[in-house]
Amino acid sequence: MTVITSTELQKHFGKYLQAVQNGDEIVILKNGKEAARLISRTGKSSFLTDSLVGVVSKDYSEKEIRAERLANY
Repeated sequence: MTVITSTELQKHFGKYLQAVQNGDEIVILKNGKEAARLISRTGKSSFLTDSLVGVVSKDYSEKEIRAERLANY
C-alpha cells in the first residue's frame, strides 16, 4: 500500500495508475487525512473486509441471524 497526497497524485497520475494496475493500493490524503483509496477493479478489496474481521463469521446460518434480529423486537 502506498500513501500519497492529492497533489502528488495530480502530478504523477500515470505513475500511480500503473501501480494500481500492477496490484498496488494507493491511499490518497487530503489535508493530512485519508480521503480516498485507489484499487484495481480486478484486485481484492482487502480494506473492506479488514473492517469486518470478527464481525461476520464464516459459518453463519441465515435462520439464526433472522431469529436473532426478531428476538430484539
